[in-house]
Amino acid sequence: METTVPSLTTFPLALAAALLAGPALAQNLPGLSAGEVLGQAGVAPPATPQAPARLVVDPPLPGPLAQGRAFIQYRAENLRIEPVFGPAALAVTPRIGHVHVAVDGAPWHWADASGEPIILVGLTPGSHSVQITLADANHRPLDSATIRFVVPAAAGGHQH
Repeated sequence: METTVPSLTTFPLALAAALLAGPALAQNLPGLSAGEVLGQAGVAPPATPQAPARLVVDPPLPGPLAQGRAFIQYRAENLRIEPVFGPAALAVTPRIGHVHVAVDGAPWHWADASGEPIILVGLTPGSHSVQITLADANHRPLDSATIRFVVPAAAGGHQH
């Protein structure tokens, strides 16, 4: 059996076809501006009030939880998670913020602006809760969710 490897000349043709497909799809939206299709540019202050920011949090992934680690995925709606803080950030782009994370009702929390899943390791077996609060650039809470979960007893033996 002979294996055929595409030549380097076929790659530019495939790339050109993919690039041309975008404008072809946009032609199905006649008379609409980019802003009407894509929404307001995220780098400019909004001209009209925005929908409230909303936090969506998933329960911890079961595989890592069985090993005593909580991987908690989340996303923000109507707000971008960015490492920008202070009053000037509100004046320029009101759609940016970060999350505050508190574990098991601790009186302290930490701020995270990575937009990546929250990863907790070394949790003892038993019930836990994680409060994730969506905050603006001045740390003002906008939305919050509390996730409750149980780390299985078998997970307690392996910690980092």
